[in-house]
Amino acid sequence: MTSDTGSTDPGVHTADTDTADPGTPASDQLKRVLRRVFESQIPNYGDYNLVLATPGLDGETGFYVLGYRWRPAEVVFAPFDVDTLAGLEAPTSVNTTNLSHTDELDTDAYEVGTSTGRVFQFAVEAQAALPATASAGERLLEQSADWEDFRSFVDSYLELA
Repeated sequence: MTSDTGSTDPGVHTADTDTADPGTPASDQLKRVLRRVFESQIPNYGDYNLVLATPGLDGETGFYVLGYRWRPAEVVFAPFDVDTLAGLEAPTSVNTTNLSHTDELDTDAYEVGTSTGRVFQFAVEAQAALPATASAGERLLEQSADWEDFRSFVDSYLELA
């Protein structure tokens, strides 16, 4: 998932239909909803590439629409409720002025901390899964192109702290 000004969006499909067309109305709707979680809260949202960040470790529960940009280097965590797909709280921006640390915890799993003590543990994977709900099965976001770009970004971001 990218912003409209970013790279090509490879699509969203449900796990129950592995052969689903990424351009189906349900897929397009999920992409728009997740973008809205971010874009409705960030004034200059077009500056950011977007990926879906899932819990990074066992016991973690946070799901974020994660916006990132190369210059100036910054990540923005926009938490959302996986059942309602609505924003949960104001997004948190982490840049060189408030970054305390970054760590790679495991393959595709990271930790970013702020100087105020806020810590985010998350994963960004080529295929990110949202848990099943009463009205929908497990939802997969195919974000392999964005995942590759994010991995390149995070390599440089890890060196900032």
